[in-house]
Formats: sequence, C-alpha cells, structure tokens
Amino acid sequence: MEQTPVHDMHNPDLLRLLPAGASSIIEIGCSSGALAREYKKINPECDYHGVEIDPAYVELAGRYCDSTELQNIEEVDLSFYRRNKHRDVWVFGDALEHLRDPWGVLNNIRAVLPPTGVVVACIPNAQHWSVQVRLSLGAFRYEESGLLDRTHLRWFTKSTIIEMFNDADFSVSEGIPRIFDEPDRERFLPLIGEIARVAGADSQQAILEATPLQYVVRAVPNVSGI
Repeated sequence: MEQTPVHDMHNPDLLRLLPAGASSIIEIGCSSGALAREYKKINPECDYHGVEIDPAYVELAGRYCDSTELQNIEEVDLSFYRRNKHRDVWVFGDALEHLRDPWGVLNNIRAVLPPTGVVVACIPNAQHWSVQVRLSLGAFRYEESGLLDRTHLRWFTKSTIIEMFNDADFSVSEGIPRIFDEPDRERFLPLIGEIARVAGADSQQAILEATPLQYVVRAVPNVSGI
C-alpha cells in the first residue's frame, strides 16, 4: 500500500505539546522531518530520532533529525523498545490510525517509558461532521489524503482516543482540538445536535465533538500503575 504523500510542513499544535526541555525524542512516522526541524529550533540539544517506513522519507528526514531509521513499528520485536527506553518523548503525528494494532504499540511503549516520559499524538476525528454527512449519504469513499485517507486502518473519536490511551495505562493530560475554516459546517451541526438529542445524548456536546478535524493529545503514564 502506498504511503500518505510527503510534505515539508509541520503541525504547530503537535509542536506546542512537545515538552520544551526534552532530552531525547523518537518520532514514529517522521515523514520529511519537518517537525524535527521546528523542534530543534526550540531545543537544539535534544537528540531527535526519526523512524519511517519509506526509504525516501528516511532520506528526507535525515536533513533535520539527529538520526533516522527505516523501520515498520508493527514489525519490530521488543528489542526495539528496549533500545529506545531512554527516549522521554514518543511522537505520532497522524500515525496511530495507520497501524493495525496501535493499542499494542502503546502498551509496548508504556513498558519502557520513563516515569516522566510522554506520548504526543495527532489523531484524525472520525466524528467530524463531514464524515457523518458522508455516512448519511452512503458516500464513505477512500481518498488520497485527509480524514478518509485510504491508508487509515483505525478510526477514533475523542472518547475512543482517551480510551485507547487509558487501556495502555496512560492518561491524556492535555489536548488541542484542531478546528479549521469550513463554511459548510454550520449547515450541518444543528442537525447532528438534533440526532444526538433524539438518541438521548447531549446535543451541544455532539456538536462540539463533530467540529474538530483532528485532536492533538499529550498522554502521561498513570502514576498508580493501574
């Protein structure tokens, strides 16, 4: 399967949730290395390691990452995680939804992550109003990029993002809903709210959660270990 097309832009909200003083970052699916480029401007002393599945992307990311690695995170053995147990930040910029088993990957990270470590991720919102409209029309067709990117294997809403991290013994400590200018949105949001009301749910909450295109989250290990 082809990968999502590469670009040289970074996600400013993902950058915002990266700890400014991180000593060692590993980014899974680092693409062109654009996020590494911007983070190194803030913290040039950080050891930034990029992991990619595409050899061409690895070469591009090498311009900005301190080190790179050609690797499929779902095909590594546990020695990969042990080698990276010193990393205090793991980054997934629109990557977890491409995995067959993102829950297993997060569990493996949790097993080696330092107590003060974090996972930062950007994840598409399957509850987005446009997806709901397309479903109502029976027009759920894969595309080259965006919410219906044909390389997406998993789909998450705000609630199930939180559940995914909780199941791996993390807590989501901070989140940013990514909302963009979408003029057609206002025509459909009241209808989505009405569906929620008829279903016995909070209509305003349904509208709020249908608005973001993506969520950027920072997750920390549960202190209790439960």
